[in-house]
Amino acid sequence: MRHGKKVNHLGRKTAHRKAMLANMACSLIEHKRINTTVAKAKALKQFVEPLVTKSKEDTTHNRRIVFGKLRNKYAVTELFRDVAPKVGDRPGGYTRIIKLGNRLGDNADMAMIELVDYNELYNAGKPAKKKSRRRGKGKKAETAPVAPAPETTNSEEE
Repeated sequence: MRHGKKVNHLGRKTAHRKAMLANMACSLIEHKRINTTVAKAKALKQFVEPLVTKSKEDTTHNRRIVFGKLRNKYAVTELFRDVAPKVGDRPGGYTRIIKLGNRLGDNADMAMIELVDYNELYNAGKPAKKKSRRRGKGKKAETAPVAPAPETTNSEEE
């Protein structure tokens, strides 16, 4: 039974797991995609998505929170400078997991995890989506176009 089990421990102690996820997140931010096992990719997705959400608002407090998790100032700089503006309008779902098959050595399920907005193959054929699907406030009923004033004849010429 899995009552109350919210975190996949990945067969590691807490300190080792946190360090591994921080290193994987730094690699993902730096290279925009990495190959790993499916279980680690799912754990990394839960780890990195809140950090990307924090990076959308560039404040000192948010930078310190993200640095406390990542422990790499170059990755924090890359996240706030390059990644955040690219995902600024997206309301979540910053990563994509693509299953690759099994590893040759031990038959482990492998996957590629990538930042969604950096894959040109998936984004090339799709037009830009609208921000919302709600009906906007329409313009007021347009009045009939005003016709130009008729020309007046000059009474001075007569």
